[in-house]
Order: sequence, then C-alpha cells, then structure tokens
Amino acid sequence: MKRNWREGFSRRELLKTSAGLGAGAALGGLLPGSSALAATELNMWWWGEQELPGLQGFVDEAAKSYSAATVKSMLQDTAVVISQFQTAAAAGEAPDIQFLWNGIYHMESVWLGYLQPLEGLVSDQVIKDSSPTLLSRFGGKTYRVGWYALPMIWIYNKDLYDKAGLDADKAPATWDEFLAACDKLKSAGIAPLGGGIQDGYWGEWYFGHAIAQNVDSAGEVIGLFTGERDFREPKYHEHWVKLEELKKAGFLNADMSSTELYPGIDLIPAGKIAAGQSVGARVPKDSEMTKGRIGTMVMPVYGKGKLAGKPIFDSQGLGIPTKAKNPKDAAAFLEYLQSPEQLKALHDKTGWIPANTNFDLSVITDPVVVDMWKRWGQSENIPYLANLVPGQFYEQALLPAAQQVVEGKITGEQAGELAYNVAKEWRDFNPDIVENYKKWSADLGG
Repeated sequence: MKRNWREGFSRRELLKTSAGLGAGAALGGLLPGSSALAATELNMWWWGEQELPGLQGFVDEAAKSYSAATVKSMLQDTAVVISQFQTAAAAGEAPDIQFLWNGIYHMESVWLGYLQPLEGLVSDQVIKDSSPTLLSRFGGKTYRVGWYALPMIWIYNKDLYDKAGLDADKAPATWDEFLAACDKLKSAGIAPLGGGIQDGYWGEWYFGHAIAQNVDSAGEVIGLFTGERDFREPKYHEHWVKLEELKKAGFLNADMSSTELYPGIDLIPAGKIAAGQSVGARVPKDSEMTKGRIGTMVMPVYGKGKLAGKPIFDSQGLGIPTKAKNPKDAAAFLEYLQSPEQLKALHDKTGWIPANTNFDLSVITDPVVVDMWKRWGQSENIPYLANLVPGQFYEQALLPAAQQVVEGKITGEQAGELAYNVAKEWRDFNPDIVENYKKWSADLGG
C-alpha cells in the first residue's frame, strides 16, 4: 500500500484540488515548457520508487530502450502526486503519462475532466491483461492500465502454528476454524493475531478485507456513502463487531495500540505474532527470513456476501491526461511497458511482480511467492474496497473506529453509528461528489 504518503500526509490533504495550491507555487518549475513539444517527445510523471525500490532503474532503462519517442520521466514526491497533476491539468500543462493510485485517488481527476479513457488509445486486450481492477472504470470506460501489483493478504507464521499443534499447511478458511486456531495459539502462549494500529492504517486494511464479507459488489459499498445503505444495519458493521470479539477474547497482541502498521507486520515473520494483515510485495522478504515458513491466506470467512472469501487484488497504474500533447504516442509507450520483455525487466529491477496477467512466473523460484501469486494474481479476485472511501470518512471514521474498538473505547455497534454519522455529514456537504459516486456505483455492480 501507499505507506510513505500516508505516514506524512493525510488522504484529505492529498485529495485537495489545485484551487488551494496555486499553479506556480505547487509545481515549482517542474511543468513542461510552454514551447511546443516535438511529436515524438513524451513527458511521464510517475511515483513508486518510494514504495518499490528499483523502479527508478526500470523507468530509466525503459525510456532509454524505447525508440519510437523520447521519454522524459519525472519522479513525483509522495506529497504531491495528486495535487501536482491536478494543478498542471487545470493549467493545460499536464504530462503525456501520469501515475495514478487506484479508486477515489484517481477517480476525482476523472470527474474533474483531467483524465481520458484509454479505450480507443490502448489496445483493449492490453487494458484487460494489465489488471487495472474494477475501480479504474467510470461510465463504462477505463482510465488506467495496471503497472505493478498489490495483493492484499493475510499471513501467518507456520512455525508458531506448529508449536500450537495446528496444521501449518492448511490455513483456517472459516471464522469458526480461525477462532479455534486462536484458542490453541493463545493456550500455547502465542499472540494469535494483530500487528500495529497506532497510526490507524491497520484499520483501513481490516475494513478492506472485512467489508467484503457481507457485500455482493463494490457498488454496494458505495451505497453506504450515498445513503442507499446504512452502516447501522448489523451486516454493515459486523466487521467491527468481530474485531471487538477478538479484542475481548484476548486474541490481539497486547502492544497493538502502541505499534505502527509496518513494525507490527514485522512481528509475524519474527515469531512474535501468529497471523495478521500484509501485502504481497512483502512476501519474498518474509519468506526468505523464515526459510519458507510464512503462509498466505484470505481472511477467514464469516459473512454471506458474494465477495466473501475471495482474494483482494489492487494495483498501481498509469493513465493519459485529457490534455496530453501526444496521447497516441503515450498509449504506444504504455503498451510497450506491457510487453513481455518489459514485464521481465520490471521484475529484474525490483524483485516484484507486474500486474499484467501475462507475466512469466518462471522467473520466480520461491514456491511461497509462486503460490501466493497464483491465488491472488491469476485467480478470480476482487478489488480493494477501502479505495472507495471518501477522504472525510477515511479520517473521521475509518481509522478511528478500528483504533477505538481495539482500545476497548467503543463497541463494534458504536463503530457502525460513528461510520453512519460521518458518512451522512460528508453526504450533506458534498452533493456533487455524491452524484458522481452514484454514477460510479453503476460500473461497480451497484
């Protein structure tokens, strides 16, 4: 996930439009010059080295090896990925290719008219193979190609499962199986589940996994913000009730509220916690650290929604601004980045996996990583539903609800009440965005 920008900047700050920044001050001379660019010159603004070390080397080599155009790339600072692009787009000075986080992070730019659909520019097959995810679509059109993958997963320490007398090669699939495993782990003196929630982001990930348990589509989640559905209804806050139950049962690590997200994840391969949430990009390192004794699993199923029990797959992506000076050439370069040779080059430079379903897995030798990728990247999967959350809800409900449940300050039912109130306040003050959310819902099966 987008760890670095969330460490220093709130989602709400990142979703501010260019109006509050001032075009000149925000870009600090980084905009393309006003003189006409050659037809074969492309400007690409990208992000990802902060999250995926080695990506800079890949971008440099890809630009150097591409002969159909001169590609000038600029790595954006985490704090301005959204605002810098929106300021440039409003001024008519957008790049030809723009990095785009998923869901609401780029959908606002779609609604502002800053991004153009890729259909008719990029091959339909390339768009599909790139796995942009459902959250990249609006009005029946796709606005990103997938670039590199972000499987959202649960992991568990097989050595700790062995110690507790559990079958380490068979992860719990149902909630009852999981609770039984937690009982055995706790009896063996092992913290069954957890991580770190001090910075709040564990609660976001938990929502992304758990809200899927009781919904049939991504569009159904949007209804919780547009008013068609209600967080006070038991099935829409059951995930916080389950978290409350885990807390009361003593299944969460005692220092969870004083530990941040990523240090908390590190406790699992270190043998301090048996299981918790993570992302696929960490699996190669965790597998190496544990000598292959890290397991991956989908959140155990308790709900009855159609999305329950399915792996969650997100991806980072690239798109073409509406006022790009060379949109057809930009599309050709995006297709070049999806070629087998460039997919392999991305893996060689970063050690991680492109989002494209045609990536040749034979270059991966760790069986733990191969197994994880087959189940998340190559099987039926669902989008990361936390990417649908409005900024105000993210800050005032999504993060604090889980934190307060873990701290024992509120119940799961009270968390649902908090979520309802914040969603209603957001809805009352943002009627224009609500209407766009309703239209977006139609693309998401709402």
